[in-house]
Amino acid sequence: MNDINLLENQPIAWTPSEAVKGRAQLTRFMRQVGVADFDELYQFSTSDVEKFTAEVLKFLDIKFDPPYEKLLDLSNGVEFPKWCVGAGFNVVSHCLDRWMGTEIENQPAIIWEDEQGENASVTYLELLELVEICAGGLRKNGLTKGDAIGIHLPMMVETIIALLAINRIGAIAVPVFSGYGVSAIESRMNAVGAKAIFTGLGFSRRGKAFDSFEVSEQAIANCPTIEKIFLVEQSGDLIEEIYEKHKDKYEDYGDKLIEFGQLLEHGNTLSTKKLRYLEPTNAEDALIILYTSGTTGKPKGIAHTHCSFPLKAAQDMAFGTDVGRGTRISWLTDIGWMMGPWLIYGALLNGATICIYDGAPDYPAPDRMWEFCARHKVEILGISPTLVRSLATHGDDLPKKHDLSSLRAFASTGEPWNPAPWWWLFEKVGGSKLPIINYSGGTEIAGGILMGNPLLPIKPCSFPAPCPGIAADILDEDGNSVAAGSVGELAIKKPWIGMARGFWQERERYLETYWNRFPGVWVHGDWAMKDLDGHWFILGRSDDTLKVAGKRVGPAEVESLLVAHESVAEAAVIGVPDEIKGTAMVAFCVLQNADILSALSAEHEQTAGTPENPAEHSPSADDEAVRMTALQLEAELKTVVAKDMGKPLAPSRIHFVAALPKTRNAKVMRRVIRAAYLGEDAGDLSALENPQAVEEIKKAAQ
Repeated sequence: MNDINLLENQPIAWTPSEAVKGRAQLTRFMRQVGVADFDELYQFSTSDVEKFTAEVLKFLDIKFDPPYEKLLDLSNGVEFPKWCVGAGFNVVSHCLDRWMGTEIENQPAIIWEDEQGENASVTYLELLELVEICAGGLRKNGLTKGDAIGIHLPMMVETIIALLAINRIGAIAVPVFSGYGVSAIESRMNAVGAKAIFTGLGFSRRGKAFDSFEVSEQAIANCPTIEKIFLVEQSGDLIEEIYEKHKDKYEDYGDKLIEFGQLLEHGNTLSTKKLRYLEPTNAEDALIILYTSGTTGKPKGIAHTHCSFPLKAAQDMAFGTDVGRGTRISWLTDIGWMMGPWLIYGALLNGATICIYDGAPDYPAPDRMWEFCARHKVEILGISPTLVRSLATHGDDLPKKHDLSSLRAFASTGEPWNPAPWWWLFEKVGGSKLPIINYSGGTEIAGGILMGNPLLPIKPCSFPAPCPGIAADILDEDGNSVAAGSVGELAIKKPWIGMARGFWQERERYLETYWNRFPGVWVHGDWAMKDLDGHWFILGRSDDTLKVAGKRVGPAEVESLLVAHESVAEAAVIGVPDEIKGTAMVAFCVLQNADILSALSAEHEQTAGTPENPAEHSPSADDEAVRMTALQLEAELKTVVAKDMGKPLAPSRIHFVAALPKTRNAKVMRRVIRAAYLGEDAGDLSALENPQAVEEIKKAAQ
């Protein structure tokens, strides 16, 4: 990389008080294992991963029946470890059953609200009863241990009931994004041979109804293994319109379609409070398959077990975001992104309360998220940099309208930060008192590689340390550790309990993706750097990295410079072939001022066509003035990058667009941008939230 001073030279922004340290879950764990500080803890956690994991299981009060014969078995290689060998463990028992008879029993397990103002609260006792009844309904409808069952629902109470009921009978949950299209659902259900699927009529987004049942039924028509459709009928005027549209179809499905209320009625015939049925499962039995988009046309199915994903999620939630019994944690997510199941398993295993907002977080007003946090006394808020950048444009006063005194920390994952939005959240919303817990890892990790925590000082956009138990390192192209201040590949050198148990039925692809670069080392695919103070930084995906004029450049470096300009809200940088440089950078910027974007659109129409036959367009004087402003802005932005990184590394062209192609969890899809710009196959687009943005990029290339 060329110059990362924009990140590296940031000061310490937050230092924990003695009170914060004293109440931290991580401090309690350190007392348990007998270490004096975090450095000593981390050294212990990576020098003896097996002993550290045993201590985590003790801390989380995990009890196996029967107990494990061996905690870690590497006889199949470090790539395919077996954990808790021989142990009996169904994770739902520790999410729900074990809290019965304790003070947690009558505590809210879920607090839910949608954008129409509907809300609900469910205690641990009530959730257990609903999950048990739903599990009975699944069994009565012929579902059993090992069956794959899809979940195509937004984040709502029924979604959590479905997930845990599937796990309770020993079946495998396969959640997909609530906004997926037909082909995305179809391909995933067919890949796992799904026997059933939970889906809904629809949901509201920005006051408009999304007809999810229409999408589901088109997908299900091409999924021959699906025998049962469990339909959740949400409430509200908008959903009533969808119901009227589809109600006459119900009879056509016969007993294949079962409404959620009917499913619970079926379960009531098999379940009683005196006899709680829980399918005996082994710790390494399959629990969930989470799909993540690949760089080629085929998404990756990440396989996790009862003792992998949930336990790593619970550990990270406790140690990183300081969640314990009674903590109210909210994360803006979806069941189809790993943070949805992460939130559910992690919170319930820790005896916390899940606070769900199902809707657009800035609708009907841009302070909706702050209103939600105030009303439900949220303590930990997971929020994306993209959303923060958007909320910051509405001014500094909106958060101050609400009582946010319950908040103890923010958290963020899914994409790198830029300094400006980080500081806005820290200063304007958190009053320079609340830490922003940065979190980076992945679906395959079952959580984090790097993560902040309540014991360590925090620099903007950084990670003060790796997660305990993760033997993280930064490697050069030969597999050697790089010096502080140098950039390399983020890697993990020892196994951890949450690691994926491979890709679903794709062993070789899994090995090729993570293990074949250096023997016995997991190479994650991120560029990282550790500064002289020991703070870690993620600099973007290594497969996004560009080599311009002989110099290696991460898109995030240039993007940070662009979004630091007051006119730019978001930016994405790609590399395109160039005869002189080999690769040239092209940037795409979303502007704060929509008038400039409109003028550039007019300019594009004016110059479209061949030089001999230009398109007819006569811009007004006002159009021309704004067009010149846009051209001046492009030149100004190029100068900003050139000044910081050198003239050869300035973008050759900057295009202004209305939106960048993103997944529903706010990751900018640079590979999609590049493919669209170059007219190539963009691969898997099923995770895109805004596919219309791709067409705008194609036009920019003309």
